[in-house]
Amino acid sequence: MAAVGDSILLSREIFTKKKNDVPLKKQFFGASVLVPKTPPGLAKSRVRTLMRVRSTMQVDLGNVARSPELVEAPLGFDLVSEAELKEKGFMALRKTKLVCTIGPACCSLEKLERLALGGMNVARLNMCHSTQEWHRDVIRNIKKLNEEKGFCISLMIDIEGLQMHMVDHGDDSSVKAEDGSIWLFTTQKFEGSRPLTVKANYEGFSEGITIGDEIVIDGGMASFEVIEKIGNDLRCRCIDPGLLLPRAKLSFWRDGKLVGRQYGLPTLSPKDWADIEFGISEGIDFIALSFVKDPTDIKQLKRYLSTKSSEFTKVLAKIESLESLENLESIVEASDGIMVARGDLGVEIPLEQIPTVQEEITHVCRQLNKPVIIASQLLESMVEYPTPTRAEVADVSEAVRQYADALMLSGESAIGLFGEKALSVLRVASGRMELWGREENRQILLSQPQLGLSLPDRIAEQICNSAVEMANKLGVDAIFVYTKHGYMASLLSRNRPNPPIFAFTNKSSTRKALNLHWGVIPLHVELSDNMEKNIAETFELMKTRQMVKEGNVVLVVSDVDTTSSSPTVFQSILVRTIV
Repeated sequence: MAAVGDSILLSREIFTKKKNDVPLKKQFFGASVLVPKTPPGLAKSRVRTLMRVRSTMQVDLGNVARSPELVEAPLGFDLVSEAELKEKGFMALRKTKLVCTIGPACCSLEKLERLALGGMNVARLNMCHSTQEWHRDVIRNIKKLNEEKGFCISLMIDIEGLQMHMVDHGDDSSVKAEDGSIWLFTTQKFEGSRPLTVKANYEGFSEGITIGDEIVIDGGMASFEVIEKIGNDLRCRCIDPGLLLPRAKLSFWRDGKLVGRQYGLPTLSPKDWADIEFGISEGIDFIALSFVKDPTDIKQLKRYLSTKSSEFTKVLAKIESLESLENLESIVEASDGIMVARGDLGVEIPLEQIPTVQEEITHVCRQLNKPVIIASQLLESMVEYPTPTRAEVADVSEAVRQYADALMLSGESAIGLFGEKALSVLRVASGRMELWGREENRQILLSQPQLGLSLPDRIAEQICNSAVEMANKLGVDAIFVYTKHGYMASLLSRNRPNPPIFAFTNKSSTRKALNLHWGVIPLHVELSDNMEKNIAETFELMKTRQMVKEGNVVLVVSDVDTTSSSPTVFQSILVRTIV
């Protein structure tokens, strides 16, 4: 049992090459980490890791015989990323992911395909709106595009959660509230709609509200002053005109402060559980949980998913309340990712705090290795206009500068007149900001807390931290990671390397989950226990598809178990040059 000390074996040949030998740039370094079992009676703290750094060897794929099977083998490459790579090269690949909310303005197969071609990585379905049948049609159209057109679009459903909102305002899309117009907010149930009347979803919505209080719609889209109470109903005058969208959220203000309300409702309603069941049956990839106050609801939903054999479905927590900010770190730890819902959050905290809170949430998510989506009002003006304001472009660029994993369109794509243009603005603005960051050498390596508890997990962290530093200093063109569950790919992404990360996995659920991680391009391939075979085959496939070219330098990382009679965690760093 090699547990008495560390053994580092490094071939001296790489430093004493003769003139006729292959130059160093065509070599690779490898490290296979063997994690020994703890012998009975031997304290765990005394066990040391045996690590061997293998000697270098020449790699010349140009001389490898190409088998017809390899040339024809499928490479699960996203159509858009493949086109971008062929056209612009590795360093021009966009790293910030793009999420689009699907609504009546973009739900047809043709429009969904245009969004996919425009760079949509994740399609979000807001379960507040439309029927399950409508959402099912959208899901099947997206799956059809993935299967038939070669896209890799993940699916997210956004659960309504505990909130007070409009049920109806008399229009299928939106209605304009004019300055000084008188409206009735009611919980009465009646067929059809009435002019200047808004139905609320909670019968006690007016409890504790007094004349002179204000109703704010969707965080400021429009505002009303309460001028009369009629039983449970409120008669109000519009004081800030604006658009009322279907199922818009309502909040109450008094003397410039939010009126705290305790509705006594569970975070997940019967409708929410029905929507979750629907999502499970349709095989969605992410569930976004609204109005999370603490980790309890996330853990409850994860336990439920495990009973349904849906552990592959990732749970995202939406940060949109004071309670969620107070429990931020525990919520991030419990979830699989975070959505910063700035619209609702901006109702509960002063507006001037939004930028710093956004940056703090992004920082915590990166430290704890969880993807973060910046959402709400990124390009709000493009709901109606074909070009954004310059301030909106600056807002988008700031989110990219903070290294957010993803940016999200809401009304801009769901009901806007210029959804494709809005997506194009996100793509171009994020790409330009990423380029500026590399040109200015803004790479900032976090002082990261240790996440792993087991020795293999701690080793994986250190390998990924070192791999990114190595990739940046050597100026490699790309990082290839071979992973079954995506953990090492996410650790690489956490470090925000300059080169793109290509994650090869044999699990479709892992591929879809990695679709939300910064800088990761997930590819579906068959992986064997023979890592040399995996590397040779994927290099050959990439070369055949003209994804790589002569002279490209690739750093390779893997967490795939190799064939071994003893328990082994194969975690390695290799550097290879395409010839």
